[in-house]
Amino acid sequence: MINQKEIKTAGIIGANGYTGSELVRLLAFHPNVSLSFLYSRSNSGTKISDLYPDLAAVCEMVLTDQPEDVDILFLCLPHKESENWLNQNHVKDETLVIDLGNDFRLNGSFGNRNFIYGLPEINKKKLSEAKSIANPGCFATAIQLALLPLAKKGLLHELYTTGITGSTGAGQSLQATTHFTWRNDNVSAYKTLTHQHADEILQQLVSFNTNEISLNFVPWRGDFARGIFTSSTVKTDVELSDINQLYHDFYADEPFVRVSENAIDLKQVVNTNRCVIQIEKCGNVAVIHSAIDNLLKGASGQAVQNMNIAMGWEENLGLNLKPIAF
Repeated sequence: MINQKEIKTAGIIGANGYTGSELVRLLAFHPNVSLSFLYSRSNSGTKISDLYPDLAAVCEMVLTDQPEDVDILFLCLPHKESENWLNQNHVKDETLVIDLGNDFRLNGSFGNRNFIYGLPEINKKKLSEAKSIANPGCFATAIQLALLPLAKKGLLHELYTTGITGSTGAGQSLQATTHFTWRNDNVSAYKTLTHQHADEILQQLVSFNTNEISLNFVPWRGDFARGIFTSSTVKTDVELSDINQLYHDFYADEPFVRVSENAIDLKQVVNTNRCVIQIEKCGNVAVIHSAIDNLLKGASGQAVQNMNIAMGWEENLGLNLKPIAF
């Protein structure tokens, strides 16, 4: 049993979106957290379960436009809106703030808050002392986890990466490219070589790598709801067995990263906070595949993982989720 004195209060700003509603689902079952409020300007006065029927009997809270003081605050707002919200609302200095947008991933400061980049596999020590966390982007998470072991060994130079993401990656607001009739039986490239996560990815890889790195990233829209699958191509003379060992060693103590020597697929990770990685090699060319759930390890699940670390709790608390295999 958790002592009631250990229970921390939490609030979600932007609870009506996909990442916000996923946080509701996760935190409703988290043993150390009590949800105090769910904030939404556009849906204030509406029960969260009326917007998301899957939350019926899980959470029946009514959305509000009046935030409260809490121990932990999650910002699940569209990109570039978190800073505006913090400017307009007072948040106590002692409150742990976790931003799921991209406002503080590159320029990690706001007032007296210095945001720590929230990729636990490389920043666990800093995160354990953090009061402000910038949750990584979904593509950035999948690609960085695929490449960090090579970066640490200085084996990255010119990278070619492709990645495909589900429709939930575009957010809840309806767009031409998220209509069922457009998305169904369809695949398309978008933001070729200009995706907003590219700078975020390079910022972290360059800090590990001893060489200059160039990243050529082509993202794709997929005909499915959730998940990300990426493939990164690099040139290296290192043997495949040695690369696999490098990855196993690098992630040996990480509860949510698994290195597989068999083929991987999205169904191994959807509805989990896991990342699975597989490496293939032909001649001097290696391809590193990675798969995550864009709404969990790529967003809300990783935010809970970061919360657990910052609060000194077990890293996997509330995150023991089984993939949807069928």
